[in-house]
Amino acid sequence: MSVLAIERLEVTAEAVVATVRVVDSALARTRAVPGLATRLSELLPDIVRHRCDCGSSHGVLAELADTETPHLLEHIALEMMALAGSPRTLRGATSWDFARDGRGVFEVRLAYDDADVALAALSEGSAIVDGLFGETAVPDVDSAVERLKAARPVQPGLGEGLHSLR
Repeated sequence: MSVLAIERLEVTAEAVVATVRVVDSALARTRAVPGLATRLSELLPDIVRHRCDCGSSHGVLAELADTETPHLLEHIALEMMALAGSPRTLRGATSWDFARDGRGVFEVRLAYDDADVALAALSEGSAIVDGLFGETAVPDVDSAVERLKAARPVQPGLGEGLHSLR
């Protein structure tokens, strides 16, 4: 069973916007899995470089140890995008309106340099969340990054197999 269900995707000029539902309310926050932030930092070491506007003064790992699970997805997707060549300056946001959408439904927004990479990063990130929550095996990050890199179109004139460095 997946922890998160991506129910809707929209690509705007500014961001990829995903409507994400937490499948099991017991898994709505990352504190449901003790040690998750440590495992995440071992899997994606540069995630500690992330800045978060969530109000935590203890750093991103402390925030990700006890946050909404879709917020975890946001940070994982942004890190995967960075590993695949997207600028680290790209930002994300996670928000919700439970009165409008129902409990457990969130909106995850990812700024992007390549919409296809951002869309693929959400998918790969969701699989990593499942692995961190013990629902599946944790995917091989290097293979996932290669799939994201392959999502970038080849720029004309660069030759076959060379991707844009944007």
